[in-house]
Amino acid sequence: MGVDRVVTLDLHCGQIQGFFRNMPVDNLLMFPEFATYIMRQPWFVKEKTVVVSPDAGGVERANVLADRIGASHIVTILKRRVEAGKVDSMQTVGNVDGYACIIVDDMVDTAGTLCKACNLLKEMGAVRLVACASHGILTDPACERINNCNALSELVVSDSIAQGVNSRKCSKLTVLTIAPLLGRSIDNLHREASLSSLFSKVGASK
Repeated sequence: MGVDRVVTLDLHCGQIQGFFRNMPVDNLLMFPEFATYIMRQPWFVKEKTVVVSPDAGGVERANVLADRIGASHIVTILKRRVEAGKVDSMQTVGNVDGYACIIVDDMVDTAGTLCKACNLLKEMGAVRLVACASHGILTDPACERINNCNALSELVVSDSIAQGVNSRKCSKLTVLTIAPLLGRSIDNLHREASLSSLFSKVGASK
């Protein structure tokens, strides 16, 4: 007996799957959980909501979430980095004036770039800013930055990383459990059923 299959959640780099030789790797996606949460919020109106990709590489992720919730359109933030982890300038492609913005990414680390993006979008007329990230790494001083970022209303992450301490430090942090998603995945695999059914589209109702 041994490991004969690997299940992951929102890999930062999809090519990692190729390093598991002779073993299937199933990469689960967090967007259905984010979509369900967003569509239940009292402020959500699909025609007045846009999904924002924080960089050009995240456009596909933003498109998937936008399609799931029926968002008006997507917006992309283009960044110029002077070095790793430091952003020199930002500009947006797409209109955010008068819209609620959902910034979606695979992870948030120190939250410096996230807060800069929120401030930029607020200056451009966004009426609400909510960030969704699969993995909340939240290295110091992330919680302090998030608390002090007036433009950001809420940061939604999964519990792929334990968030007990961060939840106490950061009042804007919402943690969604991945337990049901993992449970459904294991059940499907045990029954030799497809995992794609877990990510089938459910249209927005508002």
